Amino acid sequence: MAIRFEALASHDVRALQQGGPDAYGFIPRYRVSDGSGVPCRHCLQNIGKDVPFLVVAFRPFTTLQPYAETGPVFLHADACKRAASGDTLPAILGAPDYIVRGYDLHEVIVYGTGAVIPTNEIAAYADRILSDRRVAFVHVRSARNNCFQCRIDRA
Repeated sequence: MAIRFEALASHDVRALQQGGPDAYGFIPRYRVSDGSGVPCRHCLQNIGKDVPFLVVAFRPFTTLQPYAETGPVFLHADACKRAASGDTLPAILGAPDYIVRGYDLHEVIVYGTGAVIPTNEIAAYADRILSDRRVAFVHVRSARNNCFQCRIDRA
């Protein structure tokens, strides 16, 4: 099976970049990058040193329910180009490992799919759990802070 890594949707990101409220109703926090550990979830690139960025509460789910985790994500403060969907590991995934887990059509965790996976094995693991028809999509999250990084879908 083929997979594709997905960045946050441009319409959601543009609203935040234009000062719209985040998942908690707050205006995005404006910061300037020190050049380390600031991954933009829209272009899936690391934000460079001295480049402005936003910190926002983001909930990558369509409904409020017990499994709809909300957490901080970083975005370029100015418009950036959305990363193309594809099977190439995004540049922001530079840590040694990540939490990878599957969700069903109702956005509920499919128990038994979540694991901390070495970065170079993410694609293969996602492909494996997406072969389970109960799994509708996969999240990649920080293994240290549980922050949402990107989504993986069937290609």
